[in-house]
Amino acid sequence: MTTHAKHPMQIYLDDRQDQFLRRLAKERSASISELVREGIDLLLSRLPVEEDPAYKLVGLGTSKVRQVANKHDEYIVDEIER
Repeated sequence: MTTHAKHPMQIYLDDRQDQFLRRLAKERSASISELVREGIDLLLSRLPVEEDPAYKLVGLGTSKVRQVANKHDEYIVDEIER
């Protein structure tokens, strides 16, 4: 599991959200912060691919090499081995 830097953030929950998160955290032996991060990841995974900032990289470059997308692993290995 990769560890990423965590940044403090203050949020306001209504009573229903607070009670639910506290109960769920207890049931799962998890922290509320873990559940909030899990919820954010779930929300992000549902975004259309076009809304991912990395999607803007598609088509930025040009290459004389054909089928780069199909053989990208081979090209990376070749470059590393040089």
